Amino acid sequence: MSETPHVPPPGGSYTPPPPPAGGTPGASRDTAMLVLAYLWFLSIIPLVAKKDDPDVQWHAKNGLVLAIAYTGIEIIIAIIMHFVPLFGCVAFWLPCIIGIGYVIVVIMAIMKATSGQRFRVPMLTDYADKM
Repeated sequence: MSETPHVPPPGGSYTPPPPPAGGTPGASRDTAMLVLAYLWFLSIIPLVAKKDDPDVQWHAKNGLVLAIAYTGIEIIIAIIMHFVPLFGCVAFWLPCIIGIGYVIVVIMAIMKATSGQRFRVPMLTDYADKM
């Protein structure tokens, strides 16, 4: 028996590119929703848009509670600084320090969320779990 040798198709061989990292096609969309979940009041977007994803819902609730707590603390400090002049002079840098702390917590939460973990903020996460 004579077998004919395998002839490659004309134009060379084509190797398809490897699948994108991250797994499923919806993973990039979920990553965007996880990032939005911690960007101040933009956390309302994933809370409304991804009602069927419990992980995104958890992060969106935590992000919303974190934003409400930060905004409330800043408002209280602003009122106290306005009505108590001595406190206003002494605590001039307090809102900046709290703002920097908020940004650090948000960055840590986003990093944990995009890696598939959860970042628990004491007391605030407990309150968000009740929502």
